[in-house]
Amino acid sequence: MFSKSCKYAIRAVLYMAYKTSPDQRVGVKEIADTLDVPGPFLAKLLQQLTRNNLVSSVKGPNGGFFLSEKNRNEPLRKVVECIDGPEVFSACILGLPVCSSENPCPLHTQAFIYREGLLQMVGKKTVAEIAAQVTQEGLSV
Repeated sequence: MFSKSCKYAIRAVLYMAYKTSPDQRVGVKEIADTLDVPGPFLAKLLQQLTRNNLVSSVKGPNGGFFLSEKNRNEPLRKVVECIDGPEVFSACILGLPVCSSENPCPLHTQAFIYREGLLQMVGKKTVAEIAAQVTQEGLSV
């Protein structure tokens, strides 16, 4: 359901959630190498997240990206919406321009239920909560 860009952004944010602090920053290269993501592509995603105050950064020789306490407490939904747009939770799953409750596509009802559940999950859980679950369960981003 999420674009590849969004998945890369989520993984990068989760990586930063357990690897960084305002005193400990990471560069694009480290994140890209660790996550096996193209560096220039990831750099653009991180710039977009930074512009939307979902990731923090410091320029210069000791600079890099990190998550502030405010960034960590944002719902994961904001990362998704920043990259894929808010319509990811409302657009027709088949891509039809006229799909709605009044004029539903064949998958509308099932997709609506799925999307609402997904929106509830990413809307309630913070970046920090999800990162903690990922590391606690031994998963790697």
